[in-house]
Amino acid sequence: MSLSDRLWTANSDLADCTLAHPFVQGLGDGSLDRDAFAGYVAQDAFFLESFARAYALGLARSSDTSTLLTLAALIAGVSEELGLHSSYAARWGIDMAGVEPSSATLAYTDFLLATAATGGLGMVFAAMTPCMRLYAWLGASLDASSAGQYAEWVQTYADPDFQALASQMERLLDQHGDDGPAVRAAYRRAMHLELAFFESALTASG
Repeated sequence: MSLSDRLWTANSDLADCTLAHPFVQGLGDGSLDRDAFAGYVAQDAFFLESFARAYALGLARSSDTSTLLTLAALIAGVSEELGLHSSYAARWGIDMAGVEPSSATLAYTDFLLATAATGGLGMVFAAMTPCMRLYAWLGASLDASSAGQYAEWVQTYADPDFQALASQMERLLDQHGDDGPAVRAAYRRAMHLELAFFESALTASG
């Protein structure tokens, strides 16, 4: 079993909690309050910009061509996600300008950027992989035909192209990471922050 597979398996409890979270279930059955989704889209756009910067910090320290090119492709994937968010903003009247990040968003972005600025590539990829793998898994676990107004969200993350990006991220982790306490802690920390992000998106609209 690869390192990325071992880490995903070790954190399946948090993946299951995220899938069962009312926010995610509301996406899956189309019942999520639109205000909650609008707030999530704005916060996630802020997060994705930091995610792209973390990729760029890793890219700047890449020592081999394959890693550099993979990270460039992953940054392009973030651009496509931001395009989806902009599309939602235009259609649903979501104000994306001057977003004030929530405490959950800041906790996640600060963790990613601090890790990307100070950690080795293995640590960087351990901190970033959970976001990609979790979203790909959520997309595959939910049924777009039941998601109503959120079908596009489900389809985006279930799409084979996004699944491929998640796999590319995992291959980087397998290549550069080691199965040590620091890598395991960074991966689990990111999984906790993902769950907290969805919880914050739900409570902010309550």
